[in-house]
Amino acid sequence: MTIITPAAPKQIAINDIGSAEDFLAAVELTLKNFNDGDLIEGTVVKIDRDEVLLDVGYKTEGVIPSRELSIKHDVDPSEVVKIGDAIEALVLQKEDKEGRLILSKKRAQYERAWGDVEKIKEADGVVTGKVIEVVKGGLIVDIGLRGFL
Repeated sequence: MTIITPAAPKQIAINDIGSAEDFLAAVELTLKNFNDGDLIEGTVVKIDRDEVLLDVGYKTEGVIPSRELSIKHDVDPSEVVKIGDAIEALVLQKEDKEGRLILSKKRAQYERAWGDVEKIKEADGVVTGKVIEVVKGGLIVDIGLRGFL
């Protein structure tokens, strides 16, 4: 005859965080804090016709309005980004009236592009770009910025 002895019950921690203050401090450490003008990175989690949602580790997703996605006018957001893309954005507004973080991919590109153009100029280099628009008197070229040619 075999006698089976039940295993000792597992200990379950009821309060392993500590005080309410300790809990709030732990929550604060997990949230990122942003200011207007910061360049941040995030992952595209949703694409709509009017906006793109970006997971940036903030209390809510960051919102990129479609007009702030690209230097091209009237572009379809799904042509610019895909779900899962890691992109850089500039914080335009820390919180709008709905508590959302408002971002701009276009302005983040401007920040990077100006630095690149300045380096190329200092080295007496040549800037190359793609013609994206024909306008009265010339062309608009994408060099990370809207360039007029």
